[in-house]
Amino acid sequence: MRAPRRGKPPEHWSDLDAATRRQRVVEAGLPAFRAQQLSRHWYERLDDDPTGWTDLPASVREAVASQFFPRLLHPVRTLGCDDGATVKSLWRLHDGALVESVLMRYGVGRPGTRSTICISSQAGCGMACPFCATGQGGLQRNMSTAEIVEQVVAGARTLARGEAAGGPGRISNVVFMGMGEPMANYASVMQAIRTITAPEPDGLGISARGVTLSTVGLVPRIQQLTEEGIPLTLAVSLHAPDDELRDTLVPINTRHKVDEVVDAAWEYARVSRRRVSIEYALIKDINDQAWRADRLATVLKRRGDWGWVHVNLIPLNPIKREPKVNEVVYTRSREEDMAEFVRRLQARGISTTMRDTRGNDIDAACGQLAAEE
Repeated sequence: MRAPRRGKPPEHWSDLDAATRRQRVVEAGLPAFRAQQLSRHWYERLDDDPTGWTDLPASVREAVASQFFPRLLHPVRTLGCDDGATVKSLWRLHDGALVESVLMRYGVGRPGTRSTICISSQAGCGMACPFCATGQGGLQRNMSTAEIVEQVVAGARTLARGEAAGGPGRISNVVFMGMGEPMANYASVMQAIRTITAPEPDGLGISARGVTLSTVGLVPRIQQLTEEGIPLTLAVSLHAPDDELRDTLVPINTRHKVDEVVDAAWEYARVSRRRVSIEYALIKDINDQAWRADRLATVLKRRGDWGWVHVNLIPLNPIKREPKVNEVVYTRSREEDMAEFVRRLQARGISTTMRDTRGNDIDAACGQLAAEE
């Protein structure tokens, strides 16, 4: 679980809170009011070229660019599908590590178009879930706060410049469901969330209610999140309602069992009054049996019946590689089995949806593009 130590990325404006930005500006020999000017260009105007910021003296623009806005994400590949409504980006970090983000637009051409960006929090992942492409590659390192934030800034620029289907727009939702276990990089992730949700010009001004933070079940961090007082959505990647199977699918379950994880999630819902999302990837003949749907409903309803939870079922996007000898092959469930799983949960009064899968033709499962490089 512990990230290997590697060279830190250069400090970036997005690593700093508002007070520290003012301090850094003064230390650089500039008036403190310049800090808000820089933030307004970066987060509000989404302008990524400080050398063209004409409200700064020409003599300091190059220094501002190099000192405060070093490039952290270097584009490697960008792939689009769904008629341009889904854009997946592969980024190279300063040390060569690869991470991915996915920008998705929903309701293009209709009123109320919304845009979601799925971002990474680690290069690789140490959770070792066998059906996950990222988990198969292992953990390289934690991402810095700015490396996390800049994925959202890059997506916001793409929308503002009309480079995605549907014309210019704004990001409405941020989901921490890309590469990595967000709660294993807790401090950087929480600082990133504060910048993402800070009102402009100090941040991107995205509502905390539009942020979803995913975890495979790091109970101490869920408990810590409960005390933060930030009204985001907690998503728990459960994938099995019984310890015997979950020990295999989600190895951290050997440390934090199903009941302990669900208890922590329920407490978060009780304190925050925010409904928790239970993520459940449906895997053919592994966890998609009807009796497991019944057991999942029992596990969830045991904590209360006031609508504290929503189950988000995910048709598995299989890892594209040759299986090893005697290796279990994880693949998408049959349509009839998925339909029955939904029916069983809904019959027990559990709010349930099947996720709208995007980008199957561009290897949208997190980690697949990185694995190809």
